[in-house]
Amino acid sequence: MQTHIKILLIFAMAFLFSCNTGLNEEEIVILPKPLIMEQARGVFRLDNPVCIHVADNELLKETASLFAEMIATSTGFELSIDNDLNTSRGIFLELNDEGVHGDESYSLEVSRNKVHISSPSPAGIFYGIQTVRQLLPPEFESDKPRTDILWEIPCIYIEDAPRFEWRGMHLDVSRHFFPVEFIKRYIDLIAMHKMNTFHWHLVDDQGWRIEIKKYPRLTGVGAWRVNQEDRPWNARERQKPGEVATYGGYYTRDEVRDIVDYARKRYVTIVPEIEMPAHVSSALAAYPQYSCRGVPLTVPPGGVWPITDIYCAGKDETFEFLEDILTEIMELFPSEYIHVGGDEADKTEWQRCPDCQSRIMEEGLKDEDELQSYFIRRIEKFLSANGRKLIGWDEILEGGLAPGAAVMSWRGMEGGIEAARMGHYVVMTPGSHCYFDHYQGDPSHEPMAIGGYTTLKKVYSFDPVPEALPDDEAKYILGAQANLWTEYVHTGDHAEYMVLPRMTALAEVLWLPRDKLDWTDFSRRITTFFDRFEIMGLNYARSAYNVNMEASYDEEDGSVKVSMEAEFPDAEIHYTLDGSEPGIDSDVYSEPVTIEKTASIRAAVFNQGEAAGNTTESTIYIHKAFGCDVEYAVDYSDRYKAFEKLTLVNGIRGSLNYADDQWQGFDGKDLDIRIDLGSLSDVSEVSVSFVSNVGSWIFLPEYVKIQVSDDGVAFTDFALINNDLDPKQQDREIKEFALNREAVEARYVRIFAKSIITCPQWHAGAGDKAWLFVDEVIIN
Repeated sequence: MQTHIKILLIFAMAFLFSCNTGLNEEEIVILPKPLIMEQARGVFRLDNPVCIHVADNELLKETASLFAEMIATSTGFELSIDNDLNTSRGIFLELNDEGVHGDESYSLEVSRNKVHISSPSPAGIFYGIQTVRQLLPPEFESDKPRTDILWEIPCIYIEDAPRFEWRGMHLDVSRHFFPVEFIKRYIDLIAMHKMNTFHWHLVDDQGWRIEIKKYPRLTGVGAWRVNQEDRPWNARERQKPGEVATYGGYYTRDEVRDIVDYARKRYVTIVPEIEMPAHVSSALAAYPQYSCRGVPLTVPPGGVWPITDIYCAGKDETFEFLEDILTEIMELFPSEYIHVGGDEADKTEWQRCPDCQSRIMEEGLKDEDELQSYFIRRIEKFLSANGRKLIGWDEILEGGLAPGAAVMSWRGMEGGIEAARMGHYVVMTPGSHCYFDHYQGDPSHEPMAIGGYTTLKKVYSFDPVPEALPDDEAKYILGAQANLWTEYVHTGDHAEYMVLPRMTALAEVLWLPRDKLDWTDFSRRITTFFDRFEIMGLNYARSAYNVNMEASYDEEDGSVKVSMEAEFPDAEIHYTLDGSEPGIDSDVYSEPVTIEKTASIRAAVFNQGEAAGNTTESTIYIHKAFGCDVEYAVDYSDRYKAFEKLTLVNGIRGSLNYADDQWQGFDGKDLDIRIDLGSLSDVSEVSVSFVSNVGSWIFLPEYVKIQVSDDGVAFTDFALINNDLDPKQQDREIKEFALNREAVEARYVRIFAKSIITCPQWHAGAGDKAWLFVDEVIIN
């Protein structure tokens, strides 16, 4: 391998000498960044006389036609295609056995007369074309001919290959249905980033999205739910008698074939996911006989928890039903892997079901976990007999893993580590780094998301290979993918925002060797890449330009220190302290700012004299309770303790992100605190804020009661403030409970907030503990 690289470098040097080297490599922006890249002086000019010369291979001819179509769209040039590889000028696509490593590797040589791409495989040729695409001006992404552009490709030499073989993106089309046109656009983005796998989540509780000939009710019934899109996801109620299910959709078999072929031409493999044994309410609404209870169901319009309506593992008819479905799925999808879900199955019904208990006895199984293992093993055996491999979420490890199954590790890396140590292939997709339904910036500036906080920089820091795995076990890590769950993503426009540019970061992580990843360098290149997104009309996130403020209480001098940074290194941050909009002439941030009196801070990143992102706002409150002692009658949760006893009196209010370390959480408990102001003082105004996030089991209090005392023993009522918001309409918001009245003299202030304790019956988590999240108590 080392000798081979040396030969390639010698060849590159000879090529560069022939072209007169000299241009700066930083002028070239390619994502993912190639392994070896040497730029030379001069350009190849793309114009009408240029021909694409292709080896006599049908797949290459197909790829050449796609490239020619793209060229015609943006330039107006109609390039011809032939198989004459001996001519002296043009674009050459050629298969060979050379390469850095692997079938997906390619080499690219651009001289004044030639663009030459070679690879061991047509896929590598396609990736080489994606690189040429990025070497052309950004206007190459135009959807109509541009006559004002000089279409030139810089002379360059590239050797390139991916680190991982599974480089994927997932899309959930069950929670919300996306039209065929958007699915193709999504595939285009995957291909543009040299990713090769589209995990298509076609089935879940909220909708069955693919036509199955033998079972027409799967789409006739299972694809539709009542329209409650005006209500929070986890506050939606089941369909009532007389209500008509009108919200949904599905893909016909012909549409699926068309999409699969569209992806194939772009070297993207579609891995379909057909959930089992749980997340199948949509299927059981159509065919309830395959559940344990056999009772009629409707397709849920929103969140479901726990997932108790699952397939019956005791009935042979269930497996016949699933095998019929999978047979049709395999007819439509040629992928090596079929995803069967396997996650979040609540086995309560299996415990009650006579058929399931008989199965446990007959098969000599220990418990319901082993029954799930039996279920997955039986499906794996069927897929294997048909030349396919099973992959599922990491819950399929519970009770024992099927012999040929691969694991998709989402609950952290631990499931993947366990599977790899057992010699099973793994795709890493931990929620911490790969769940693109999470917020990527300050929630106050972001569209609705399910929660979490996964920034562009965090995605770029991801390594799919855990340090815990030695090389002989790490070889089982196929790669990784990002997942876009769509409970809160209704449209293609919103989906683009959630995946871009995080997809770009993940693409580079999965392409480059770990030691070649460089966040500072990537930050420079991605900002240039945004020009292409603009021209393509993509709704990409600019959250990495936003300023992140962190405030901390300084116990030594009783002040608050505010630090500011953006994700991109060396960002120029301008700020104000009086609530005015920052401009180019405002103070430039260089060190933490000391706040000694209430201040409204606004800050923004500036790039080339203009604001590049949203303005971040934060008010620091210096008030009578600031830094005072707080006594808790009820303990806060260790999971959300924030800054412990300083949290509620540190002058800092929380954001919509309940995990931002400014909110204190109480699980299934009331809030009951006593604040000691240190001495008798006039108290006329008291306020306290709570955040709701119904999808995360977080609710506002029923009421807040405020009392005051001069001795800490005898308290008198100061205020009683009721919550006037309907819990069903509380999704994500911050509510301040405040009262301003005639001053009373007091030293102690007691705040009692009544929690709802458990999630209400209409909620997806009915009966579970409800959370109460509180931040700053302000007293004046």
